[in-house]
Amino acid sequence: MEFDLAHLRALSATIAEGSFEAAARALHVTPSAVSQRIKALESAVGAILVQRTKPVRVTERGQAVLRFARQVDLLSADAQHELSDGAGDGRPVNIPIAVNADSLATWILPALAAAPSAPTFDIQLDDQEHTTALLRSGAVMAAVTAVAQPIQGCTSTLLGTMRYRPRCSTHFAATWFGEGATRSALDRAPVVVFDRKDDLQDSYLRRAGRPLPSPPRHFVPSSTDFVRAVELGLGWGNVPDLQDTPELVAFDLEAVFDVPLYWQQWQLRSATLDSVASAVRAAAALHLR
Repeated sequence: MEFDLAHLRALSATIAEGSFEAAARALHVTPSAVSQRIKALESAVGAILVQRTKPVRVTERGQAVLRFARQVDLLSADAQHELSDGAGDGRPVNIPIAVNADSLATWILPALAAAPSAPTFDIQLDDQEHTTALLRSGAVMAAVTAVAQPIQGCTSTLLGTMRYRPRCSTHFAATWFGEGATRSALDRAPVVVFDRKDDLQDSYLRRAGRPLPSPPRHFVPSSTDFVRAVELGLGWGNVPDLQDTPELVAFDLEAVFDVPLYWQQWQLRSATLDSVASAVRAAAALHLR
């Protein structure tokens, strides 16, 4: 099977931009041209590659084609950069990356800013246990993940560990944990949880034994605001050492949670992607354990 480069670019742009219209603007063609190119690609493959939803989504069959399309985009940009002696054509390559919220709020943005190849980034947030799903689908080229085993077609490198401790405000500790973090107290004291994928707080509650304490829960799906909610006394939560503040106290000094983080990326020899990986590893060495 031979792929047409324009067809591949149409697929990549449509998924990245979310609609035929937005892809057309990015490619400087008409929406009709984008639609026709994707239909031609689907005809060549013999399968539907794009779900015509809002935003559009790649189908399961389309994931392999999307990965290939993005690899072609990346290698093409690398070649253009090399042939122009680094001057480029004014269009930096885009690198989609999956990152967990706590890394985004603390250490990874300076790393990306230090990448010497100066790409643009499409950062997609997900829990560190789930970012590899975005790699499998072709949605991203690299991910910060808690999964050590490399997924098919990727390499995996240990970055370090992010350490968490159960923390709360001084007033909250006096109100709810005056006699310590007992099972009874943990069953009643409100807890702050990032989202419904977040298992860190339950990891601590499981230490209290069975049945699992079932405290009132606040859901705060923002890393910075999660810490702020704990500072304000809405509840307790497992806060990274990197986000500790003077307003917080560790109410159980023996409880420590180390979450290993790995950098998984496509097994694609790309100078741009490798320069990003190098910058990420350097920053992780400074900030992670």
